[in-house]
Amino acid sequence: MKKYITILCDGMADRDDFRGLTPMDEARKPTMDALCKLGTTGMVKTVPDGMKPGSDVCNLAALGYDPQACYTGRSPLEALSMGIPLGNDDVAYRVNLVTLSDADKLDDRIMLDYSAGEISSAESAALIDALAPLFARHGVELHAGISYRHAAIIRGIGNTHTTLTPPHDITDKRLRGYLPDGKLGQKFTELILSSIDALKDHAINKARRAAGKNPAVSVWFWGEGTKPALEKFSDKFGKTASVISAVDLVKGIGIAGGMTVIDIPTATGTVDTDYKAKTAAALDALRSHDFCFVHLEGPDECGHQGDRHGKITAIERIDAQIVKPIVAELEKSGSPFAICVMPDHATPLSARTHTSEPVPFMIYDSERPKNGGTAFSEKLAASTGSTVEHGCDVIKMLFAD
Repeated sequence: MKKYITILCDGMADRDDFRGLTPMDEARKPTMDALCKLGTTGMVKTVPDGMKPGSDVCNLAALGYDPQACYTGRSPLEALSMGIPLGNDDVAYRVNLVTLSDADKLDDRIMLDYSAGEISSAESAALIDALAPLFARHGVELHAGISYRHAAIIRGIGNTHTTLTPPHDITDKRLRGYLPDGKLGQKFTELILSSIDALKDHAINKARRAAGKNPAVSVWFWGEGTKPALEKFSDKFGKTASVISAVDLVKGIGIAGGMTVIDIPTATGTVDTDYKAKTAAALDALRSHDFCFVHLEGPDECGHQGDRHGKITAIERIDAQIVKPIVAELEKSGSPFAICVMPDHATPLSARTHTSEPVPFMIYDSERPKNGGTAFSEKLAASTGSTVEHGCDVIKMLFAD
């Protein structure tokens, strides 16, 4: 029976630097390039007009769901993965632990680090535990997640009329003009101020400062939304599916779509994730499922940090430790297979945040090798003149027989 796999390299696409090169151009990725030579390459528009280029929107599209028809917000998908039940009138919010500069006024502070130095899950759990009673007094549930990523739930309010800005969109910018606004703007601003006071002298932050690490100075709210409802993947495409990711967002999409979500305890969502474990899990999943979606967060994290070397390293590790061994095992099995490699969106080093331009994709089908391009890159994909207008159609191309 034919097997299908998507390797989603989060934020891998980029823009030319002063030399006319992107990290995809510079990275040594012989397996991706070899597949490209025998596959179909082009550009795909993963961000529908009028929508923001979030990983939520773009991963929904990569998994074959039309975001314009089913998107209800980012945090509810993460809440699903965290095991938080949501009613129809409940609203979920992403809560980051962040590092802010010092200033007398909140709006004069600068967003130094949207991840508080990629704080560990153990450290952040203790900080969230310390903040939970404070949130409860404001009628807000606070739930600990992974690293700097957490969730807040407000029950029974029924709408999301609050303007919130993703913290990675305002790195190195003053908070003036970006503080929460609208229906719950004052409540969230008060919670941000209260969190600064509560976390200021916490033992974990004292230890992080002493170690030269960014402290978790404050919380930051964004990604609001309501309970999601996705069509079951197997009903939509007639194929059983599994999802492998280190981040709650992608796991939540899998849960909402009725897919098998495989947990990798050693996966970190960074350039140093456990590639070997993800590869082994993907190959094992393909023994019992038709399709496997493997999500790698490393390129995106490095893009947000402006770390060119890290981004190149992440791409090279994905090629050598994910794509190469998976393709080798599938070829060894003798069964037909098709593989798609793509980013969900671009996270240019120059912007340090997500952007909306089309991104490159590549599909190789062992039953239908083609005369493709020379290397997998933004330039080659664009040079084909082929652009898929709806991101949710790429998976249909992968499944086409």
